[in-house]
Amino acid sequence: MTGFLTGLLRLRRGPWEMLASILIALGVVMLMQPFFLWAYTWSFLVTLVGTVMFIVVSHFPE
Repeated sequence: MTGFLTGLLRLRRGPWEMLASILIALGVVMLMQPFFLWAYTWSFLVTLVGTVMFIVVSHFPE
């Protein structure tokens, strides 16, 4: 866990890509669930932020 937080603070690719992938997966789950309207409402924005974040952090150093 400490290595993950250190990677985030030092702007390394691995931890940020993992965070972006989690956001994308969370957005897809929010899109497919039938129970909460607020989750469905925000799902597109969460998926979009995760996708843009993944594109940006793919240019970070390893």
